[in-house]
Amino acid sequence: MDNKKLFMIGEVAKMFHISMGTLRHYEKAGLLRPEYIDEKTGYRYYGVNQLEVLNTIRYLRVLDFSLPDIADFINNRDIDVMEEKLVIQKRIIEEKQRELERISSKLEHRLKQLQDAKGSELDVIKVETTPAIRIVRIEDSLELKTYLDLEYSIRKIQENQKEALAFLGKVGVGISGEMLTSGEYDKYNVVFLVLDDEDYYQGEVETLPEQKSVVIRFCGGHEKSPVYYERLMKYIRDNNMSVSGFSREITLIDYGMTNDIDKFVTEIRIPVE
Repeated sequence: MDNKKLFMIGEVAKMFHISMGTLRHYEKAGLLRPEYIDEKTGYRYYGVNQLEVLNTIRYLRVLDFSLPDIADFINNRDIDVMEEKLVIQKRIIEEKQRELERISSKLEHRLKQLQDAKGSELDVIKVETTPAIRIVRIEDSLELKTYLDLEYSIRKIQENQKEALAFLGKVGVGISGEMLTSGEYDKYNVVFLVLDDEDYYQGEVETLPEQKSVVIRFCGGHEKSPVYYERLMKYIRDNNMSVSGFSREITLIDYGMTNDIDKFVTEIRIPVE
């Protein structure tokens, strides 16, 4: 062994600002074998050739190449092979960029919704224009005594989906217009999932048009809603309006966000004309 031409593993790690563990990992992956291993001590030594290979590995890792792809190139160096791998990797990165933009938009929606819920004006009836939204809806008769009573319906909506879609302020329940008009406020016959523009849903999706709604928010969960339905329906009758669809009741802040029930916020929207 010519010590003047070899570098110890710690020296190489320091030179390239990586850990010795990373170098050992590259060795196990077949990417970078030391030029010399002392049989007595097990110390690993690297030569100039290994430094050039390590530089290539680090650069390709910056380009987000996988270790198997890097190993394939190192063991089969060829201009055409590298060109092909760069083209493929560029496509992969572009797809990742699109996916990250989609995730960023979904995060922005959740943040806005949470901030809006935290700043809710409670126990005040308002008339608002509800924007058009996409939903997945199932007809399912249920009573909500606890937040867990909704879980089975959520699982039905999410069945066979590639990604989780149910989260903060996205799952709601409703009462049909006929039941509302007849004063039945203690049972639900609609469960729905609100979809963001970025959501992919495999199955039937319904678009609800922009519509005028009578709205109220209150502190608490679904178990408190009957009294608020009574208030909303009285307001609708007193103002010569009529119900034009099923209600949309969503707990904007619940056990999914906090164990403090005093911070729960539920919203009820009843479309009217």
